[in-house]
Amino acid sequence: MIFATILLGLTPSFLMVAIGGLVRNRLSPEAWQGLDRLNFEVLFPALLFFAACGRPIAPIELLRIGPVVWAIMLLALGLGYLTRRFGPDRFLDFVGAWQTSWRFNTAVAFVAIPILDPALLGQMAIAVGMAVPVANILAVTALSRGGSLSFVATLKKVLGNPFLIASVAGVAVGISGYKIPAPLLAPAEMLAKAAIPIALLSIGATMNWRALTRLDHFNGTLCLVRLVLVPAVVFILCLALPQSGQHSAVFILFAALPTASAAHVLASGFGADRRLVATLIAQSTLLAAVTLPLWILATKLVFLN
Repeated sequence: MIFATILLGLTPSFLMVAIGGLVRNRLSPEAWQGLDRLNFEVLFPALLFFAACGRPIAPIELLRIGPVVWAIMLLALGLGYLTRRFGPDRFLDFVGAWQTSWRFNTAVAFVAIPILDPALLGQMAIAVGMAVPVANILAVTALSRGGSLSFVATLKKVLGNPFLIASVAGVAVGISGYKIPAPLLAPAEMLAKAAIPIALLSIGATMNWRALTRLDHFNGTLCLVRLVLVPAVVFILCLALPQSGQHSAVFILFAALPTASAAHVLASGFGADRRLVATLIAQSTLLAAVTLPLWILATKLVFLN
């Protein structure tokens, strides 16, 4: 039942990626790059802001959840870097792929959390809201350095990144408890709804479909880090350390999520290898259809009984 529910939830995303592959030649490469730029500058920032500001955030929950999800991402970052010797020669291309080890798919998180426990929806929203800014700081910093920018130029890239600005602004609104009037928030909601479909289409259009079914050493190891090693370490630590069952469940699910389509948007924006990142995203998402239900089942049995 869990497998069927997760697969059903992921099916629309799989189909959007497939449609992108089918219509690849209907647009020029320049047009696809333009869509990526639109997503990077406008659509995904709107999505991040809308997701973060739409739910009130209790300050005490920030202290309980924030440091743990940051530690999970740093763990994934460290394990992911071990794949450097298997990766592309150009460091920028490696960084574009490396970020997939710590980035996470928000849409899948909110598909999977009700299956685990509907009462955990609010805690997952806080985890995502706290994680997005840090994930983007790590990714933008690494990609900027991969592009051989100076420290000052890197700092400007980090602080001016639309993903970071939108995430911080959304979390700030959530903490304040202020509810933005619906007419003012409506444009952000409309833009947010377009972000994921366009990103999925672009992934399908730029993905190397022949590589999808044959994981090489580099791609396979990154997917192993993202989907197996990181959640396994978090699962063991949750068993060993004092933690509520609900918090443990949120942390394990967060650690087990496939990588995010935003990784493709960022890689494209910084000039890294778009095809490699798009293929990694597709592979991670497909493999998560197997691994994620297993982690949900194990979490239910151990922490939520």
